[in-house]
Amino acid sequence: MIASKRGRSHAHEGTFRDDDFAIEQLSDNWSIVALADGAGSSRASRAGSQFVTNRIVKSFDDYEFLQELSNEVQNFYSEELEEFITEEVIESMNHETSENLKLKSKSIIINKLYTKVKHLHSDIINFAETEALDLKDLHTTLIFTLIKKFSFGYVILSFGVGDCPINVLEKKDDNVKLLNFLDIGEFGGGTRFITMPEIFSNPDMVNRFRINCFKDFSKIFLMTDGIYDPKFIVESKLENIDTWKQFLRDLDGENEDKIKVDFENDTEIKIQLSNWMDFWSKGNHDDRTLAIIY
Repeated sequence: MIASKRGRSHAHEGTFRDDDFAIEQLSDNWSIVALADGAGSSRASRAGSQFVTNRIVKSFDDYEFLQELSNEVQNFYSEELEEFITEEVIESMNHETSENLKLKSKSIIINKLYTKVKHLHSDIINFAETEALDLKDLHTTLIFTLIKKFSFGYVILSFGVGDCPINVLEKKDDNVKLLNFLDIGEFGGGTRFITMPEIFSNPDMVNRFRINCFKDFSKIFLMTDGIYDPKFIVESKLENIDTWKQFLRDLDGENEDKIKVDFENDTEIKIQLSNWMDFWSKGNHDDRTLAIIY
C-alpha cells in the first residue's frame, strides 16, 4: 500500500510533487518497492525521481537474475550449507568453511544489487544527455527494498541514498529496525543523491546495501522526509520503539483529524491513508510519500 501527496508549497504554486514511487510483483516470488524524493532545488527533479523509481523496478524484472539471487540468499542463510554443496564443489574451493562460503554469498548478493544501481546511474546520465539537462538538474534520492518469503523467513534486501528511511516492525510491534544508511547527521542537512557520481567511489557505498531476514514481521515502512521530518524529527527516533508506538497510534486515529488507517478491515485503507497524510505540521510542507507492507 502506497500513498503520495504533493506538499503545500507545490499545491500553493500549482506545481507537481517531486516525490515518486514504483512497486512491482516480480518473478520467483520477489517483490520490489522503490521511493524517491527529487531535490526541490533541481529544475527537473520530478523527472529524476520518476525516472529512477521506474527504471530500478524494471531492471529487476529478470527471472534468471532473481533465481540466482534466491540461490545466494538460500546459501547465505542456510544453517547446514554443506547440504547445498557437492563434494566436487567443496574440493574445488579448497575445503572452504561454511562461514567463508556464507561471506562469498553475501558478497555476490551485494555485487548483484550494486550492478543494478550502477546501471541505473549510467541510464540517468544518458537520460540527462538526451533531454539536454545537467545531471544536477535531475538530483533525487532513492530507496528500495526487495522482499521474498523463504522457508526460514522473510528476506529483505534494501538500498538507500539520501534521507528517506526504511524500517521494519517485528510481529508484536515490540521491536523496530532501520534497514538503510541515511545521509544525514554529519552532512548537516546536505543530503546525497543517486545522481551524484561520487556516491560510487565513496568507501561507504557497501554500507548502503543491507541484507536482513525476519521470521515474521508486522509492517515494513518506506517514507520520504515529508513523513519522516514531522513524525520522527531526528534519526535516533527511527529506532526508538516508543516513537514508533506513538506513530502507530497516530495511524490508528489518535490525531487531530481523527482519521484512522484500518489495517484489519482494509477495504478502504488506501483512501484512509491518503486522507491521513493531509495532517497539519507547522513548518513541514514537503511532499509526502509513505509505503506500508503489512
